[in-house]
Amino acid sequence: MKHPEELKYTREHEWVRDNGDGTVTVGITDFAQSELGDIVFVELEEVGSGFDQDDVFGTVEAVKTVSELYAPVAGEIVEINESLEDDPELVNNDPYGEGWLIKLKMSDASQLENLLSSDEYLQIID
Repeated sequence: MKHPEELKYTREHEWVRDNGDGTVTVGITDFAQSELGDIVFVELEEVGSGFDQDDVFGTVEAVKTVSELYAPVAGEIVEINESLEDDPELVNNDPYGEGWLIKLKMSDASQLENLLSSDEYLQIID
């Protein structure tokens, strides 16, 4: 299982990529998608929806379970991955690339400092 070192992670198994422009891209980790199994549906809040850190911003439905998605930082959704509507298995096939979920405009970029590094995340899942 891979966990790119340049990303930040949450204890709830989301990954976060700082885009360097006040936004972050969010997805679920390789570990999370493998634990869920075959993903059949992704439901996300709409563009313009705002969240506090740790608020639920959607769900991922797999064959065996439904899992909530938590905002890693406070912000507003500026883009959703519309490809997931027709092709939810992108989350399984490419969780750090084509399987991303949302892009958030951060309200407080300092919240990134409280997220886990790749090494810290690996300690949680090992």
